[in-house]
Amino acid sequence: MNTDGLKDKVKGLANQAKGEVKDDYGKATDNKSLQAEGKLDKLKGVAQEKLGELKDKINR
Repeated sequence: MNTDGLKDKVKGLANQAKGEVKDDYGKATDNKSLQAEGKLDKLKGVAQEKLGELKDKINR
């Protein structure tokens, strides 16, 4: 059983959560740089999650 897809999906979800925290903290502290960093982390997480889903489909 190939778990590459699952690993990517988990990493993606972790990055999305990390990004959400950074984005929210940036908003609360009016830190535009941290807010932007959080948004990038969220996008990276979405991309990783989609890559994991694609790997799962390929390996079926």
